[in-house]
Amino acid sequence: MKAKSYDEKQLMSFYEIMYRMRRFEEEVFEFYKKGMMPGLAHLYLGQEAVATGVCAALNEDDYIGSTHRGHGHLVARGAAVGPMMAEILGKETGNCRGKGGSMHIMAMDKGILGANGIVGGEIPIATGAGYSAKYRGTKQVAVSFMGESATNEGTFHESLNMAAAWDLPVVYVIENNLYGISVDIRDVTKTPDMVVRAKAYDIPGVLVDGMDVLAVYEASKEAVKRARSGKGPTLIECKTYRWQGHHVGDPADYRARRDKKEKETWLARCPLKNFRVFMLDKGIAEAKIAAIEAVLEEEIMAAVRFAADSPYADSSEAYIDVFVEG
Repeated sequence: MKAKSYDEKQLMSFYEIMYRMRRFEEEVFEFYKKGMMPGLAHLYLGQEAVATGVCAALNEDDYIGSTHRGHGHLVARGAAVGPMMAEILGKETGNCRGKGGSMHIMAMDKGILGANGIVGGEIPIATGAGYSAKYRGTKQVAVSFMGESATNEGTFHESLNMAAAWDLPVVYVIENNLYGISVDIRDVTKTPDMVVRAKAYDIPGVLVDGMDVLAVYEASKEAVKRARSGKGPTLIECKTYRWQGHHVGDPADYRARRDKKEKETWLARCPLKNFRVFMLDKGIAEAKIAAIEAVLEEEIMAAVRFAADSPYADSSEAYIDVFVEG
C-alpha cells in the first residue's frame, strides 16, 4: 500500500466509505438473523476496497451496472443508507418502494442502473450505457462489476467484443472472490487469472490486489481516463474474498479449498483493518479516525431504525410502475 500524493482528507474518505459499507452489511446480516428480511442478501463483507477504489475514480454522471452482491456499489456511489436498508426489508420508503429488495436495488440518481440477480446480466446493460454515452457524444463512462464466474457467460464475451470493436467507454471490473456459490473458479477454468481474457479482445487487462483500496483506485483511475478519452474499454481483475457464504443463509461449508486456513489467511488481509493501520502509520491521529467511526455508527443505526419503523407498501403498489403511461 503506497500513499503517493494522497493527503489526509483523501485517505479518510476511502476509510469512511469502506467503514460505512462494512457496518451496513453487518446490520443487514442482523436483520436476516432476526427474520425481518424477506428473501436473501449477498453480502459485500471483505470486498469493500473494490467498490470504494473503483467508484472514487468516477464522475457523478457516470454509470454502473451492478450485481446480486451490489450493496457496496451503492454505498460507494453515495446512495443514502436509510432508503437502502428500507428497500432490503421490502418497505415503501426504500429506493424501489420495497419492490426490488436486495438483489434488484437501484439508485438511478447515482448512476446505478440496477443490481442484477442474473449472473452476467449487468454486463450488457453497462455496455449499452457506454454505447449511449458515445452515441450522444458525452464524456460519461460506464462501469460493469461482475464476479469471476460471470466471465464464463456469453454476455461477458459478447459485451467485451462489442466494446472493444467500437471503443466504447466501459470499464469491466471482475471481483474475483474465488467462489461462484460453492464452485471454486480454480477448478473450472484453465487459468486462475480471468484478466488474461482481455487479450482475446486486444484491450488492456490489469490485475489488482482487491484488498488494497489505493491499488484499486490507481488502476481504476487509469482505466476511466482511457475510456473517457475515447480509447476504449479496460478489463480489471481485483483479487478479493467474501467473508460469508454466497448469501446470508449459506454456511460456506464447501468441500473445496475454502477451509479454515484459507479464510484466516484472507481475514488477515482485511481491507478495512489494514487501511486503518496504514493511516495510523501515516500520522493520522487515532482520535480523528475514532471520531469518524462514531459518526458512521450513528448513521448506520439511524438507517436501521428508519428501515425498521417504515411501513410496508399497500397491496395496491403491486399494480403501480408496471406499465408506462401512454
